Amino acid sequence: MKIAIFGGSFDPPHTGHEEIVKEVLNSLHVDKLFIVPTHLNPFKKEFFAPSKLRLKWLKTIFTKKEIEILDYEIRQKRSVPTIETIEYLKSIYKLKKIYLIIGADNFANITKWHRYEELSKQVEFIVASRDKRNIPKNLIKLPINANISSSKLRSNMNTSFIPHKIREEVEEYYR
Repeated sequence: MKIAIFGGSFDPPHTGHEEIVKEVLNSLHVDKLFIVPTHLNPFKKEFFAPSKLRLKWLKTIFTKKEIEILDYEIRQKRSVPTIETIEYLKSIYKLKKIYLIIGADNFANITKWHRYEELSKQVEFIVASRDKRNIPKNLIKLPINANISSSKLRSNMNTSFIPHKIREEVEEYYR
């Protein structure tokens, strides 16, 4: 079985996230894509929308059978390092490698992640392009053209970047 994990705060989910998911399904041909919202990002002190609401939004947006919205990190009710989520999935699926989808902005700081060396041996990093950042040539690159981030959306709510299915609810929540 070939699986991929795409984690993040998704605070709020946006069309860039949709582009990443679409590209993963089209180019990596995974059997299952787990989208994993954090309870709290390990590099942040707070979240804006509560984790259960972000989980609901993701379940509304992503409904294909190859996609599973995994609430593992939310159920822990704490900041969960990615390596723990990888270990959790490996205990269920008994896989040697898992694709880990990560934005180029986050990949720039990957060596600061908890147990990075161990993580790098257990996953194959798939890096989504962002903000014209350089991506090492030895990695698989997802060519994403979305120049948007959740933090930009929170500060300047441009609803055209919010998926249609959740647009009204997201706009109402953040305003």
